[in-house]
Amino acid sequence: MAGLAAPESIVVPDKMLEGPGIHIIVEAVTRVDAAQKKVHLSDGRELDYDKLFLGMGAKSMIPPIEGIDLKGVLALRGLEDAEKIRTYMAEKNPRHLVFIGAGFISLEVASLFASLAHGGKPVTIVELMDRPLPLMLDADMAAPVADYLKEKGLTLLTGKKVSRIVGSNGTVTGVQLDSGETLEADMVFVNVGVRPNTELAESIGLEMGDFGIKVNAFQETSDPDILAGGDCVEKINFVTGKPEGGRLRGPAVMQGRLAAKRLAGYDIKFPGVLNAGGCQVFDLVVTATGLTETDARRHGIETVSAVVDSRSKHGMIPGMQPWKIKLVFERESQVLIGGQIVSHTIGPAREIDAVSAFILGKKTIGDLTTFTSACNPDISSEPSAEPITIAAEQALQKLK
Repeated sequence: MAGLAAPESIVVPDKMLEGPGIHIIVEAVTRVDAAQKKVHLSDGRELDYDKLFLGMGAKSMIPPIEGIDLKGVLALRGLEDAEKIRTYMAEKNPRHLVFIGAGFISLEVASLFASLAHGGKPVTIVELMDRPLPLMLDADMAAPVADYLKEKGLTLLTGKKVSRIVGSNGTVTGVQLDSGETLEADMVFVNVGVRPNTELAESIGLEMGDFGIKVNAFQETSDPDILAGGDCVEKINFVTGKPEGGRLRGPAVMQGRLAAKRLAGYDIKFPGVLNAGGCQVFDLVVTATGLTETDARRHGIETVSAVVDSRSKHGMIPGMQPWKIKLVFERESQVLIGGQIVSHTIGPAREIDAVSAFILGKKTIGDLTTFTSACNPDISSEPSAEPITIAAEQALQKLK
């Protein structure tokens, strides 16, 4: 959308796949006959299989709002959507942009448009929850993000519900809130989640979960000769042990690799998802992993947490930037179950990967009080102020 990458650089070229001996067929699958192990294509061909892998992804969830079909109401899920948005921006040059939903895709696209695409024209973000990035951040960590968005000139409306989208002559002209207020808009961006593409799997008769195709730890469906992975399957949360969607790129990549290993004879299990992810909004980087305190309460988990203000370099080094980390522990076991980072530079935000590793290793508050990071005054805070360790120290004090 920004014109920084060509479409062909985003999609893996077929030639790269054909090199290792993979045969590419670009056709729609109309039916799978699991009893006969045949795949029927839209051009009339039939393909026999010994093993079948389903990686059908997901589609944008379009809420049933009046006016959602108006021209200028757009969503982003793939390359085709991005090209539609870019074309609409070029042809219509919209002056008032409204974003429904304050998830990471909305915030990234909003900041992109505000900084590159239309030179500071009004951008309004409407979020039903009480904060931006509600699935990634607790309220205390989301507050500085909200302040930052406002500093950058974006209008953030939280706790607001869109009742309908209004238009004239088939084109969007505004967004009406349940309060009765109408926001002027000549482009509306909708991002409120995704739904798995499960229609083909359902037609085969595969067992379905609440969040997609049900698979075991080896990516096998209820039919042992059919495997599946990515956004179309239900995942298990590593912390809670309960099923969920977990539709992020990382788990999809890993499940594809594990399915290939299974077909090659390996028995390596998928550990479950932590929903580790991140986004960059202007110069602010937000990352999170595991459960937020809000998530934990929803699952009946009692927590103890700590928030630590840190810095990207030693305090004496010019160019130091602030960052903030929050760690969430299960109170009774003292095991780490979640982490959140808000940073003005990319480097500290990568520390979320260390937090993920500690969660997977089931490290406790006591374990983390002894954590020592690699440090250098130019790239990290001083050793006595290592934020993960300080957060663990603070959580330990709260237990007393």
